[in-house]
Amino acid sequence: MTPNPAPHRPDPAPSRPAAAPPAPGPAVPRAPAVVPTATYRLQLQPSFPFAAAERAVPHLAGLGVSHLHLSPVLEAVPGSLHGYDVTDHRSVRAELGGEAGLRSLAAAARAHGLGLVVDLVPNHMAASPRHNHALREVLRHGPDSPYARWFDVEWTAGDGRMLLPVLPARLSEVRDRLRVEDGVLRLDGQEFPLRPGTEGLPLDELLDAQWYRLGWWRLARTELNYRRFFTVSDLIGVRVEDPEVFAGSHAKVLELVADGVIEGLRIDHPDGLADPQGYLERLAEVTGGRCWTVVEKILTGAETLPADWPVAGTTGYDALRLVDGVLTDPDGADELAGVYREFTGRAADRGGEWEATARRAAYEVVRHDLAAETAALTRAAVRLCAAHPALRDHAPWALRTAIEELLVRMPVYRPYRTGAERVLTPEAARGARAAFAVEEEAAAVDAVRGLLLGAFGDSPGHRALRARFAQTSSALRAKSTEDTAFYRYAPLLSANEVGGDPGRPAVDVTEFHAACTRLARDWPATGTVLTTHDTKRSADVRAAIAVLAQCPGVWAGLLSEVAAVPAPDPHLAWTAWQTAFGFGTPDPERIGGAVLKAVREEGLRTSWTEQDPAYERAVAEFTAAGPGRVPLRSASEAAFALEPHIRAHADGAALVQLTMPGVPELYQNTEREYRALVDPDNRAPFAPGPDDGRTALVRAALRLRRERPAAFGPGGGYRPLVAEGPAAAHCLAFARAEEVVTAVTRLSLRLAEAGGWRDTELVLPEGRWADVLDGVREFTGGPESELKLAELFADRPVALLARITD
Repeated sequence: MTPNPAPHRPDPAPSRPAAAPPAPGPAVPRAPAVVPTATYRLQLQPSFPFAAAERAVPHLAGLGVSHLHLSPVLEAVPGSLHGYDVTDHRSVRAELGGEAGLRSLAAAARAHGLGLVVDLVPNHMAASPRHNHALREVLRHGPDSPYARWFDVEWTAGDGRMLLPVLPARLSEVRDRLRVEDGVLRLDGQEFPLRPGTEGLPLDELLDAQWYRLGWWRLARTELNYRRFFTVSDLIGVRVEDPEVFAGSHAKVLELVADGVIEGLRIDHPDGLADPQGYLERLAEVTGGRCWTVVEKILTGAETLPADWPVAGTTGYDALRLVDGVLTDPDGADELAGVYREFTGRAADRGGEWEATARRAAYEVVRHDLAAETAALTRAAVRLCAAHPALRDHAPWALRTAIEELLVRMPVYRPYRTGAERVLTPEAARGARAAFAVEEEAAAVDAVRGLLLGAFGDSPGHRALRARFAQTSSALRAKSTEDTAFYRYAPLLSANEVGGDPGRPAVDVTEFHAACTRLARDWPATGTVLTTHDTKRSADVRAAIAVLAQCPGVWAGLLSEVAAVPAPDPHLAWTAWQTAFGFGTPDPERIGGAVLKAVREEGLRTSWTEQDPAYERAVAEFTAAGPGRVPLRSASEAAFALEPHIRAHADGAALVQLTMPGVPELYQNTEREYRALVDPDNRAPFAPGPDDGRTALVRAALRLRRERPAAFGPGGGYRPLVAEGPAAAHCLAFARAEEVVTAVTRLSLRLAEAGGWRDTELVLPEGRWADVLDGVREFTGGPESELKLAELFADRPVALLARITD
């Protein structure tokens, strides 16, 4: 979850008084984990609480899922639409119906054969003194507070106090609005506790006497001395590596697990933790292994999930990349990139290619947005170097430069306990050294790399540096890639998705099959997704955009047709019109919101913190006059002709995700065509709608998963099926446990242009097979029974077959 950075907002209401941290509780009795056959994600919020979810249970059970996946359920900032801004781990969120409401939902779900999976947020809490009881106690009592160990506060930095960058302007400009009332310090809607004994001091003395320093929100970039979530100062990092903190922050969840209310856990942002493996091992121990647990881990390139993590797998962004990629035309994507460079003027020699764009964004973020984090790393490195005879006399600026250069060269999100040498490579060190003009000063790179690899000791200080470097690395990768570069490089927006690679939007069929074979062998119960609360575009929107890779000329023609609507700049025009094409229907408010977020995330003409009102007005006027108004997909005969191919892509992706290795998750409303853009657009309350053609496909696949669990479970295996004939490359097919066959059409527009299936055939496994999607047709398998794909796909571009067992 990545909230938008913004100035501090007033807190709307007080919370209950703090209590001492609970003592560590007993572990949950060990029991076998219940592996879901499929999950359904619901976004809880005050307008869609537990009671609303309970009313939806019959509908969701009827789809064929086995578990409901709930967004965070613990107490959060009042009014929060997502729940990741946790304020109190001791209680279930009252705005959702409290613990009674959650237990009632669990009982209703159980009565319909469903269990609950819950989103757990171990990395951060809301940095709201008014609502976060633990933080409030730290601000009141400082480092002597029993809660001080909860947060990564560097008390020795600055003047020895915790910086709170919450003021809308400099302190001198808001001083006259500060009030001491009822034993607390107030500013507008904000509220801060007072150090005992300071209530009666004159205001200036009172401010100086606190364990915190109120500061302008802009100071967070360079002066912050607590660990936060990415660059969001409103979310403060939690030290769950501390046993007491773990116990205090997990007691309620463990109680709900022990009582059978919760059967599965989605772990949010494990890369933010000091020791993800240690946390997961502790979690597995205290849950008794009875929870199906997946982690929101973004895998990069050939990176794999650490084999010794005690989890079922990831939340599924790696599967999303595979499915989207295998249905994307690689040659057309390359051609489209050329059209993009010509249209936008972002030529390769000016950094228009993906790798250069991503590297430049990483430098900007590490030196600007994460300046406070790199400063903290530098201070730690200076201390360690000063204490080691072989490392003395490295200038702080050189150590900081070395840290920055190594961070931007990390090929993955972060290193872990083992394998750091595979990501902090000699090649990375050589590239980092090149940033120095003097060779002797470049030795700082070797010093920092040695500290990170354990070459100069393993004291608590060394371990703390390694942990903070890893945490900063993950924040840098997420912020610079997903939240910046993805908006600066946009030939094919469907590839600019969490876990995706815009520089390589397509996945070869052979690569897809190899990856699925590995999943079936190593992570058979991992999660798979196509749409989530964090995807920038829903699967149906991405499907429409991806089809453009099959017809770059059509897209260029559409851009020519709408050129009469003037845009502030060509890159914005490309992004906005492609967004509108994917969305499919005119909607100035929703498309306008997504386009405005895009230009702020891009950070070139305006940003969240340095907004350019004139530019943003021009963006809004352009969007309202063009992409938000013009029905682009029906604007011309050529665009309208793409609709069958968009449906073929979308249905193919849905069926592959529902039947490939892993546990598929449906995001709310995606049992039918679902068009949504980046948050908050995709987090609207769940609202069941009428069934459509997609619903029948989803029901059929989910029913088959429940009826034949052996075909999809740990022993189900995976076998590629390869078609033969002139159009063989357009068929993606595989068998699960020789019981189920999935076959979908790839690149249907290219297929039609090449003359269709013609004599292309697919050999099914031995036996008789029934078409699950129509319930009528039967086919015979075996080497002597070649199946014409023109017959298999006569009525629809996808097929799901089940072995007849009578």
